[in-house]
Amino acid sequence: MKTALIVDDITDAQIWLGQALAAVFPGIEWHCTGSLAEARAWLGTHPAPDLALIDLGLPDGSGVDLIAELNTTAPNTLCVVASIFDDNQHLFPALRAGARGYVLKDQTQSQIIELLKGISEGNPPLSPAIARKMLGYFQPVAEPAHPQLTARETEVLRCIAKGLTMAEAAKLLTLSPHTVSGYVKDIYRKLNVSSRAEAALSARNMGLV
Repeated sequence: MKTALIVDDITDAQIWLGQALAAVFPGIEWHCTGSLAEARAWLGTHPAPDLALIDLGLPDGSGVDLIAELNTTAPNTLCVVASIFDDNQHLFPALRAGARGYVLKDQTQSQIIELLKGISEGNPPLSPAIARKMLGYFQPVAEPAHPQLTARETEVLRCIAKGLTMAEAAKLLTLSPHTVSGYVKDIYRKLNVSSRAEAALSARNMGLV
């Protein structure tokens, strides 16, 4: 990495990010801009940098827009987000726009340095909290457990799913229609359904028919 652009509207952040870059890449030439407009103006008069550290909350817009532009006009520029935002609403749009790293500015400078060192080895600089959030996002969501039905309720539900009337179910199970009606009400409540069709669908999902 020989050149870098830091896009951040906070002067102190510009300085310590620049110092971090200098510690990782001795002799790197780094430049600072404080807004999207300034960054675009700088990019319009300079060769594309090897690395761009881009904040997301800028005075005149989102750094995500600049990342997307660089991904199109300067695909060889490594875009890394440097932000205080760690929520999905900022993280995933930035990654979709082409960011190849995401570091949180609430970390210490030494921690940022360690993350940036990975660039030379081809490792994306990701703050641990961001890496955990990404892994969590792609974890499979557990299927909700089926409501616990009694053995008799399961029998009644199976009859409903097969299209039997209350009277037919009562006769098959040797129960009174009134008792079957009570079971049906309990089944509807447990399954959170309000019709025979919904109950039948639930029965199929539960593997009862």
